[in-house]
Amino acid sequence: MRSSLLRIFALVQKEFLAVLKDPRSRVIIFLPPILQSIIFGYAASFDLNSVPYAVLDQDHSSASAALISRLDGSGVFRREANISRVGDIAAWIDNRKALLVLRIDQDFERRLLAGEPAELQAIADGRNSNTAGIALGYLGSVVDGFNLQWRADHGQAGPPVRIVSRSWYNPNLESRWNMIPSLIGTLTMLGTMMLTAMSVAREREQGTFDQLLVTPFRPFEIMVGKAVPNMAIGITQSTSILLIAQFWFHIPFEGSFIVLYAGLGLFLLAAVGMGLFVSSIASTMQQAMLYAFLLVMPFSLLSGLATPIASMPRSMQTAMLINPLRYALDITKRVYLEDAGFTLLLRDFIPLTVSGVIALTGAAWLFRRRLG
Repeated sequence: MRSSLLRIFALVQKEFLAVLKDPRSRVIIFLPPILQSIIFGYAASFDLNSVPYAVLDQDHSSASAALISRLDGSGVFRREANISRVGDIAAWIDNRKALLVLRIDQDFERRLLAGEPAELQAIADGRNSNTAGIALGYLGSVVDGFNLQWRADHGQAGPPVRIVSRSWYNPNLESRWNMIPSLIGTLTMLGTMMLTAMSVAREREQGTFDQLLVTPFRPFEIMVGKAVPNMAIGITQSTSILLIAQFWFHIPFEGSFIVLYAGLGLFLLAAVGMGLFVSSIASTMQQAMLYAFLLVMPFSLLSGLATPIASMPRSMQTAMLINPLRYALDITKRVYLEDAGFTLLLRDFIPLTVSGVIALTGAAWLFRRRLG
């Protein structure tokens, strides 16, 4: 037992040195977590910080001016132009000069003073439906505030039902609060699987794999020696993204580090198992990277990172039960934002454990066959 542990330790040490001496491996370890966290945190955001709009005010009243000033003072809407003709609306939308064009009818104030509903036409650029929907949602919030203020100033009865919305775990609805914790699993899987997939392929290309076979190492020891360094690198990447989320983006961590790292450990077992599986069937580093990419892309796109799993076809939902990233994303977000514990996360921990066991078992079987 002691001799086996010493051999595994020696192989782990060799793997760390091989990874750190390879420029490509160093780039995969250190650059993607930092660079992509910054990119996704700032650029890949579903929030709208600036909505360019144009307005066609056919009423020119104090009421229409008050509504426009409320939009301008919101900090989100940016008025690009005051349109004078209906025929000019299409040009502003078609040329993407404005995301929204507001048309205020000429009897806008008269209807409000009479207690009648006054229409505000909002024409949005629907070529990006997600952005248009968010902009219209912002507009609705501003209009609701205007309605309440108008009723209060003119002594009109308020609405019979008032909806007060509250968002749990993300009070300001900032998309980076959802995106950055999700990157803990996504980028870790990308880096870990790539490095693990290239490990054996690198040995074959450099001609050292045959030398490894004539040593006293057993197949199990070789697998453990290949897996442990990559899991340690994966934990390092996860921690770096976690630190960026807390100290750069100031996203408050509500949960337990023990629960989070327990989930990440199971997730890394599954990712390393898949990487070893790919590494066993690839003959060159180029093949290993290609095979790993073919796994990482669908797993990432169908993990719930970009679109909810519930909105996918039933057959695809069933197929993605083997995707460890879907469970890792749920664990990281729920632990990070809502302080979920082991009991609430059993539905993620159990299938993640099963997928890890299956991946490692398949990799071990294929590894023995290749070594034999």
